[in-house]
Amino acid sequence: MVRVSVSLPEELAQGLDEMLKAKGAASRSALVADLVREATVEHQSRRGRRAIAGTITLVYDHHQRNLQSKLTDIQHGAEGLIVSVMHVHLNHHDCLEVLVVRGVARKVRALADQLAAVRGVRHAKLTITTTERR
Repeated sequence: MVRVSVSLPEELAQGLDEMLKAKGAASRSALVADLVREATVEHQSRRGRRAIAGTITLVYDHHQRNLQSKLTDIQHGAEGLIVSVMHVHLNHHDCLEVLVVRGVARKVRALADQLAAVRGVRHAKLTITTTERR
């Protein structure tokens, strides 16, 4: 363990304490460690050759012409990156798809960007984690 001292403006410290209570974290130190870990994983994943795992979440109107066909074509072209797909009908028009992905960061990010760019996709988000042991 390494001890690090951090000075924060009062309003930021209050926000940290509110987050601490809401998340039920054991301490400020534990919460800050979690936040730094999350930021570190995100930062490291931006290096193109690092292996990452995560999810791509899509929300779209399945009535949009050729949308599902385009998404399927892109997914079939992403051989080796997609581990699993879950499809949920949210209502009469909207679908939610969650793709579990694993691979080289730049390829996973390119896939997420390609899916997000399809006309009719209302929301797309890549959430990542690392595959490396610490």
